[in-house]
Amino acid sequence: MITDTAIDVVEEGLAVIRQEAAALKELADTIDAGFADAVRLLVATPGRIIVAGIGKSGHIGRKVAATLSATGSSAYFLHAGEAMHGDLGMLRAGDTVVVLSNSGKTPELRPLVDHALALGVPMVAIVADPRSWLAEASDYVLLLPTVPEACPERIAPTTSSTMMLALGDALAVAAMRLRGVSRRELVGWHPGGNIGRDAMPVGVVVRRGDPLPLVVSHAGMRDVVFEMTSAGKGVAGVVDDDGALIGIITDGDLRRAFDRMLIATAGEIMTAHPLTVPGSVTVAEARHLMTEAKITVMFVMDAQNPARPAAVLHIHDLAPAG
Repeated sequence: MITDTAIDVVEEGLAVIRQEAAALKELADTIDAGFADAVRLLVATPGRIIVAGIGKSGHIGRKVAATLSATGSSAYFLHAGEAMHGDLGMLRAGDTVVVLSNSGKTPELRPLVDHALALGVPMVAIVADPRSWLAEASDYVLLLPTVPEACPERIAPTTSSTMMLALGDALAVAAMRLRGVSRRELVGWHPGGNIGRDAMPVGVVVRRGDPLPLVVSHAGMRDVVFEMTSAGKGVAGVVDDDGALIGIITDGDLRRAFDRMLIATAGEIMTAHPLTVPGSVTVAEARHLMTEAKITVMFVMDAQNPARPAAVLHIHDLAPAG
């Protein structure tokens, strides 16, 4: 039995990461005009981008296809094994194929490549061997540096699959830039999770219909404290006779005016011209504003009458999903 200390195990893990990091640096040095040509091909594809592979290359290919789709390039993953049993029908004239294979000699890929050639579909190969049959059959070849796998036996795909993943990300992001994909489009493709929540307008996340903690400027401190306590937000808005927001009172304002609590009015201790937002501002934008201003609460204004408060927004309302 081989015995290891914790230090030995940590060093083994660090060695893998360092080896893969070195491989990525070497990969970066290979990016040239051929990479640009491949990106232009992806962007110019009138159909879909079909990413294919098998084994560990297939797992990476599935992720590459997902990243392409998430960044504006319509892509599908085609498992080389399933392709031989009917899934070749996914591939049509007008598509582009991106094939991942470290050796470039994987036999399961031949039916797919032959079908692509018969259709006249352009192919991009991500391989390590420029003399492999896959490289020779492809229109564009993106070569992986010939470096050993991080596996102790130099067999299990580790370094090679990491380079494939990085190269796939590079293709997807470069294509996204070339397409001119906007932030709004990206957010629209990610409606779930924290990305989707951050894109929501604050008017959706605030509670509407609850009585707002509002007082007039001549209200006494008893009324101010009552409104702040009843709403549970630690804030009261100060409005004029027309209902327009003219100031805000927080717990901090009360503490600073403690010596005048019995005689002061709301208008005397309020913070005038408070920071507010319309309901159309996104959760991410509102969170940034509150963080920059170092505040925890602000009013969301009415869409029909921007001078009137419509809801109270607390920093807790903007917490990430989960």
